Amino acid sequence: MKNLIRIFLILTIIGGAVSLHSACSDENDCSLAGRPMMYCTIYTINPDNPTIALKDTLDSLTITALGTDSIILNNEKNVHTLMLPLRYTSDTTVFIFRYDPKRREKDFDTLYIVQQNTPYFQSMECGYMMKQNIISAKFGKPGRPGNPPPYGNGQPDQIDSLHIKNKEANTNEIENLQIFYNYRPERTPDETTN
Repeated sequence: MKNLIRIFLILTIIGGAVSLHSACSDENDCSLAGRPMMYCTIYTINPDNPTIALKDTLDSLTITALGTDSIILNNEKNVHTLMLPLRYTSDTTVFIFRYDPKRREKDFDTLYIVQQNTPYFQSMECGYMMKQNIISAKFGKPGRPGNPPPYGNGQPDQIDSLHIKNKEANTNEIENLQIFYNYRPERTPDETTN
């Protein structure tokens, strides 16, 4: 009889541990969903054949968000891809790209993103999440997007053009925006077809 009670207690303890473990593992991990980002890749146009895009790399890049004190990228070197957060509280996000803020203070571009923010219910544990779709993208100097000098700061834009490849911001590193820079002959970028 004592053995039967021991076996019953052991099975009860094991059963409780198994059910506790399975209950904890069924909980949603809200961090896996993560915040959707806009993924960008940097290219340049081949001047000999405009139908071919060349993978490009920026030597130095600092990115800040207009209207905040946030520094998204701080003097990053050899930049080829970007992961940029879009604002939840507005339908417009403005990024300032500074290429070498210490030596060339006036060498910067502004990237204007218009997005649609749609909240949706994820789960009881995670609450509401935000789905973001990119509606448009343009570039230029502050106050005069896409206009050449004398507007802005008197410097020409480094960015040549933009192409939205995928409108939905995501957590899977799927390319959303292709940023094409003016061709710089001193660079030898890798070739890729557009």
